[in-house]
Amino acid sequence: MSTPSTPSAPASRFVTVGDVTLHVRREGAATGLPAVVFLNSLGSDLRIWDEVVPAVAGRHPVLRYDKRGHGLSDAPAGPYSIGDHGGDLLGLLDALGIERAVLVGVSVGGMIALDLAARAPERVAGLLLCDTGARIGTPQTWETRIAGVRQEGLGAIADGILSRWFTPEFFETRPGNVRGWRNMLTRISADGYVATCEAIRDADLRDAARSVRVPAAVLCGDADLSTPPEVGQELAALLGAPFHLIENCGHLPCLERPAEVARHLLAFLDRLFPPPDDRYEQGMRVRRSVLGDVHVDRATAGVTDLDRDFQTFITEYAWGGPWSRGHFDTRTRHLITLALLAALPREHELAMHLRATGNTGVSEADLRELFFHVAVYAGVPVANRALGLAKQALAERNDS
Repeated sequence: MSTPSTPSAPASRFVTVGDVTLHVRREGAATGLPAVVFLNSLGSDLRIWDEVVPAVAGRHPVLRYDKRGHGLSDAPAGPYSIGDHGGDLLGLLDALGIERAVLVGVSVGGMIALDLAARAPERVAGLLLCDTGARIGTPQTWETRIAGVRQEGLGAIADGILSRWFTPEFFETRPGNVRGWRNMLTRISADGYVATCEAIRDADLRDAARSVRVPAAVLCGDADLSTPPEVGQELAALLGAPFHLIENCGHLPCLERPAEVARHLLAFLDRLFPPPDDRYEQGMRVRRSVLGDVHVDRATAGVTDLDRDFQTFITEYAWGGPWSRGHFDTRTRHLITLALLAALPREHELAMHLRATGNTGVSEADLRELFFHVAVYAGVPVANRALGLAKQALAERNDS
């Protein structure tokens, strides 16, 4: 494996996009790989990623910034929309000459990342979305919070917000950190905070999420009270993306479980940009994620001298090749594979992949539409046989 470039020292500067000046920090290695852009939650600034960035800064250029109304960035008069925030991000990428980026967003930062992936997919190489949703809360909950900030200020509601950010264990074991992050929250512009609340209140990105085709993954703390796991699971289903639960964690895993976030981020980046020397390891990771550990363990346990090189070949050049290229999300790539296996036909491989649909987000409705398409372009008999195999695979999966 090639030695990564030495990360540059963090450099803070200010960039004006339209009529909004944004505080940005650039760091990381100039390796030729897409930048990783970190987007913050409501009521926070770019420092919430301090313990995650070092894990990737040796491999990718990194950009962090304070969104409008937060940190050292301008807080223009509201209300804002998620589109306003997404426009700021697109303008920032243009101003800094960043053609494509992997977006890592938490809470409203995830919504901003989702908005950009829907409006400018050619600029987004991947999405890692943390503790967020296509729609967060209800208009009434946001109106209540907005009224509280306007009447009493952020300090009056800060303790309630922090109780949703962190688990009780974090409060007990890291009280100094809690005080520090409370200071960050209460020093945010109240006007900027309210205007961003209005943006979240008015945002429904479910149609946008359905349209996104860039590779994605969704994380969520198991004790998140702001965007509970079911909200993240709904988003993952809309995106056709894997969902990962982070144990013993509230709304901000980048602060409470940064090592876990870094681990998931590195795995996601490895899938998008596998190092050439790691093609076998990358292929095995993707093979396991699609087919499941039980199947792969059974297959590898049965390897002999006769097929050992062949098994290495398919792991490196199928699973570590097209399956690992990114561009298509895993669900889309699996649908393509199922269509090809049905049309050829390759019944043994098709049956194996039908059993794996529970791992890739391919639904029964997807299969129904897919095999209609196969019937038109490859023939009714093969589609009819594929439907029979699908019924059998789904029944086996439901019984297991």
